[in-house]
Amino acid sequence: MLWATKRWKFVSAMVPVVLLSTSVAVLARHYARPSAPPPPEPLDAIHVLGSGPAPFALNARAAMLTEFHSGEVLYAYNEHMRMQPASLAKIMTFYITLEALRNGKLTPDTGVTISEKAWRLSIDQTVSKMFLEVGQQVPVKQLLYGLMVSSGNDAAMALAEYLGGSEEGFVTMMNDYCRKLGLNETRFASPDGLPEPDQYTTAADMVKLATALIRSFPNALDVTSVKEFTFDKITQRNWNTLLFYDARVDGVKTGHVEEAGFHLVATAHQDNMRLVSALMGAPNAEKRRTETEKLLAWAFRSFVNVTPDWHPLVPAALPVYEGDAPEVAVAPPGLTDITLPRGEEKKVKISGGLDRSYLVAPVAAGTRVGSLTVREDDRTLLSLPIETQKAVGRGGILRVLSDKFALLFHRIGHLIGLAIKAAIRKIPFIGPRLVGA
Repeated sequence: MLWATKRWKFVSAMVPVVLLSTSVAVLARHYARPSAPPPPEPLDAIHVLGSGPAPFALNARAAMLTEFHSGEVLYAYNEHMRMQPASLAKIMTFYITLEALRNGKLTPDTGVTISEKAWRLSIDQTVSKMFLEVGQQVPVKQLLYGLMVSSGNDAAMALAEYLGGSEEGFVTMMNDYCRKLGLNETRFASPDGLPEPDQYTTAADMVKLATALIRSFPNALDVTSVKEFTFDKITQRNWNTLLFYDARVDGVKTGHVEEAGFHLVATAHQDNMRLVSALMGAPNAEKRRTETEKLLAWAFRSFVNVTPDWHPLVPAALPVYEGDAPEVAVAPPGLTDITLPRGEEKKVKISGGLDRSYLVAPVAAGTRVGSLTVREDDRTLLSLPIETQKAVGRGGILRVLSDKFALLFHRIGHLIGLAIKAAIRKIPFIGPRLVGA
């Protein structure tokens, strides 16, 4: 009995030591400096929005920065270079789990039983983890924080086995989602991103995935912006240390494996702009943070979003004859923001309008009734149709008959107007000026 008591005291005393040594080992591996830092990219090989030169090269193998609303690429080089995704694979695991939540396949409180395979990752001193134990029932919402804040490989495996039936089944789902989302430069082979043969991604695809995540699940940022997470009395800080330095940053995920270097996919917002970036293959964790911070700060001070006001050019509605409604609303289908170098927004002009003065029912939703063009000097930035916003059906017999007469008088009046304009135009000297021709 005395021996058992002493043994229990020894085990209890050793648990904190094991946890501490595990954390230290992961931190040491994570912040270690690879032996061969990437050479700086020549400035003339870096693409930036606008006519100006690239402002700087980053200490990373590849990078890409876009504006979320407009989709404009603001800065990029080697964005199609393949490399191991590392823990960036967890963004896809996160995406698939959020879609399963939305589709009702599980709830935030659904308990996931932790398998031995997931548990073994929690005792692996070379990987990040949330310290799951075999046989535990852990709610999905806690696994999501463990996945994206603690970067738990054990959390990734637990979710993968629950949703896919097995790790292999879930990897098939991941690659199916790659095809759905247009990630043509990505192939996953594990839910946590540990290096596997023929597993790869690119900076361009990681920006595309992060953009899809934010667009489909805006509340995902409530998870990725959390600075620390406590599970089973163990508190871990978010691996994305940029959250602690820039209040504009609210996601998304870090990654690191020795052969690829240090990655950071980030997003930040200010005023009406949201930036999404991917920095791949930095030499260490500190550089991936400072280089991303430099890139985001440059973009916020160098670019501006413009939303051209089309309302003065387009009436709110068009009259409809012979329909079950007297008019139909018209508008461009979602005029997007335009991202420009700061200072050039004053050069933006919008022109266009309707090419019809009325419609005759039936009218389909999305019927084109005009167009708008947005230009900066002589350069066309955007061309959009003006469309009906809903359908208008055929009216009743009395409505149709009365509108046929009204439409006849409308057309006669229009022809008379044209004849009067043509006659005035023929008056010498002043005629063309009177009709504005």
